Amino acid sequence: MTDHSSIIRLTAAETAANIASGVLTAVEVTEAHLARIEEVDAKVHAFLHVDREGALAQARAVDAKRARGEQLGPLAGVPLALKDIFTTEGIPTTVGSKILEGWIPPYDATVTKRLKAADVVILGKTNMDEFAMGSSTENSAYGPTGNPWDLTKIPGGSGGGSSAALASFQAPLAIGTDTGGSIRQPAAVTGTVGVKPTYGAVSRYGMVAFSSSLDQGGPCARTVLDAALLHEVIAGHDPLDSTSIDAPVPPVVEAARNGSVQGMRVGVVKQFRGEGYQAGVIQRFDEAVAVLKELGAEIVELDCPSFDLALSAYYLIAPSECSSNLARFDGLRYGLRVGDDGTHSAEEVTSITREAGFGPEVKRRIMLGTYALSSGYYDAYYGSAQKVRTLITRDFEKSFESVDVIVSPTTPTTAFPIGERADDPMAMYLADLCTIPTNLAGNSAMSLPCGLAPEDGLPVGLQIIAPALKDDRLYKVGAAVEAAFVEKWGHPLLEEAPSL
Repeated sequence: MTDHSSIIRLTAAETAANIASGVLTAVEVTEAHLARIEEVDAKVHAFLHVDREGALAQARAVDAKRARGEQLGPLAGVPLALKDIFTTEGIPTTVGSKILEGWIPPYDATVTKRLKAADVVILGKTNMDEFAMGSSTENSAYGPTGNPWDLTKIPGGSGGGSSAALASFQAPLAIGTDTGGSIRQPAAVTGTVGVKPTYGAVSRYGMVAFSSSLDQGGPCARTVLDAALLHEVIAGHDPLDSTSIDAPVPPVVEAARNGSVQGMRVGVVKQFRGEGYQAGVIQRFDEAVAVLKELGAEIVELDCPSFDLALSAYYLIAPSECSSNLARFDGLRYGLRVGDDGTHSAEEVTSITREAGFGPEVKRRIMLGTYALSSGYYDAYYGSAQKVRTLITRDFEKSFESVDVIVSPTTPTTAFPIGERADDPMAMYLADLCTIPTNLAGNSAMSLPCGLAPEDGLPVGLQIIAPALKDDRLYKVGAAVEAAFVEKWGHPLLEEAPSL
């Protein structure tokens, strides 16, 4: 153990309290995490870019504020790992793709701005599946990230860099994005907490688009309270984002501090189990449902038949939107340019650049989406998928008439070996079976740890789903479940995670 080991194991809330009281300086905290990155990230590969000087400058500014007697915010001085899909002025944003290798944005995303305004210290940018397309972070153009529980296993995707940074104690907070489960699935397989807020609750301005009607940024942390504190910092209306909701941020921190399920109705969907689900995952989920019952919740069985169609609908809607969004990467305006030697036309330069710059999964989805949107197929494919989306939304609305929240396993299995599903897209897509319906409907969801699977000793995630704009229910239920789990079995990440 090194000198910084006690600092890096603090929660974000504890870290902020220590900085505010003067027990620690923001610079000490930042240096401890930078030392940890230096120590383990060559093995984990959570980061694509570490902004050492920028992070220390932010930390010094926090310490100067405290020295002047200024009031510090709830997360002032706390380090954070930022998914490399958010633009950051002056440091690279690659979206895990060769097509943006070395691109330095001239502006900050709204999420980046809000983090800086809250004096959160941004350590650097994390690895991800290229353009957020994947469930394992193996589609990154810069190589895969390892799961700190077992470096031969995937850390989830597309936000595996952010989840791995948390699980390896390189940062106490991280930001992810969730299009079909890319915050919750990595949280589940790394034993961390990840939240997909209501669609439109966190600004998408400056977040490189994959599928505009599904993408949503959100908080990642090691505890429910830490996630709530971060949620409050990044959420809120943004006039720069036309899909941003002009509504107050739900009282998520208050809910996390007062967790309770007493008298709540909790739904269990029969479609979220069965064939393809690992026995240990179902065992831990059933134990979690029993805990909810012990805590005073009423368990209600739900039937949502349209959920069986969610995966098919998602893999028409998301590629269709991605084929439109990624048309802007033409080799002419920014990023990579190949073939501009005077012998090729503009169209040829675009074609050569895309061939060199996009990886196989991105090309696969662009082709799928372009086909689904083409003349003669639009109604049969994209139009039908949108109808299924409406049915899924109605199933949720009907369910939320009889329950306050819905729970399920976050993923059907624990982390699988790197490379195991690389040549089988369908097997890879099945990792998002439980998470996709929430993105299609636009409501909010959380994944938190519910123990380790007995057969492999790897983390299992419990998913909690709440109606749109009722994100506080996630934290109320999540905090209660987390406290009960810690009392019964201890915190899997803080007490059982193997040291790297």
